[in-house]
Amino acid sequence: MPAIPPRTSAAKAWLRALELTAPVASNPCRILPSVIEELAESCGEAPALLSDRERLTYRALAERSNRYARWALEQGLAKGETVCLLMPNRPEYMAIWLGVTRVGAVVSLLNTNLIGPSLAHCIKIVAPRHIIVAAELIDRLATALPGAAGATQVWAHGAGPGSFPRIDVDIERYAAQKLGAAELRPLSVEDRALLMYTSGTTGLPKAANISHFRLMQWSHWFAGMMDTRPGDRMYSSLPMYHSVGGVLATGAVLVGGGSVVVREGFTARQFWDDILRWDCTLFQYIGELCRYLLRTDPLPHETEHRIRMCCGNGLRPDVWHDFKSRFRIPRILEFYAATEGNVSLFNIEGKPGAIGRVPSFLAHRFPAALVKF
Repeated sequence: MPAIPPRTSAAKAWLRALELTAPVASNPCRILPSVIEELAESCGEAPALLSDRERLTYRALAERSNRYARWALEQGLAKGETVCLLMPNRPEYMAIWLGVTRVGAVVSLLNTNLIGPSLAHCIKIVAPRHIIVAAELIDRLATALPGAAGATQVWAHGAGPGSFPRIDVDIERYAAQKLGAAELRPLSVEDRALLMYTSGTTGLPKAANISHFRLMQWSHWFAGMMDTRPGDRMYSSLPMYHSVGGVLATGAVLVGGGSVVVREGFTARQFWDDILRWDCTLFQYIGELCRYLLRTDPLPHETEHRIRMCCGNGLRPDVWHDFKSRFRIPRILEFYAATEGNVSLFNIEGKPGAIGRVPSFLAHRFPAALVKF
């Protein structure tokens, strides 16, 4: 497979990110579901979200999300009312929240690892009208329902235990075509779109408000930083209930016209097999993922890929060089950010161990100070 050559300098990456995000504030009614709708027109049958379970083209993603939007309207969901989503990684996951948020409702992305009181807490604090749960997670949800659900309607996605209505069956009743003007509600980028939860390391998880502005900003900023194009294919095994796996890895590539491979969970032994099988050009990492890969036994094909960049945070300096060298990774884009935070730093230059910086020519726009605690 021919390698993809490096594309740009650090200065050009910053410029691209600024150019792509500049229109967000000046077009406040254009939200990410609208962008996906536009891409469905221009990209059509090009692959968008891929997995072993299901594959969605740009057109199929838009049509699927339109069905969920009409489902939300028929349920009488008012602007700002919440739907909880408890589902493992899969393309359908993004189709659900794109559709529900398209008509003004808010989707709360539940951590699939939670159970019992912690899960009940995450549901209770957002007071959802509906909960959509994957069939394989119904038993997990059941541990939280006695103290969380109240009058909430639970919908199962797929066949499983219990007598909950099947949303995957029900949405087939709704039209897939583009929503008409009468169906759309006035929305702006300032409106809330998602609720994502903090890790809960300092108490129970807290729900962070994610506006449509943030979805647009994150997607387009990282599209600029990574210079995503239609020929790109991202590989992500990070959880879609998290901002990195659910918005950055997906949104940044989709707005560039590329495709995203969504894996249900990370496995070091199958990582490079997947990268090669799907012919990926990018992958997203977080925390110690790169260290785990470095600790695996060498494989004869682990460098026979077309990866041009990996993007993420938490790559330690003692891992950086060996990881980049062994697996022949042309570029590493390390950044620092927090879902609920308001400061982001980017290591565009690829300096090992650095979490990033704000360049001098942008300091006036993104003022930040380091405080020693």
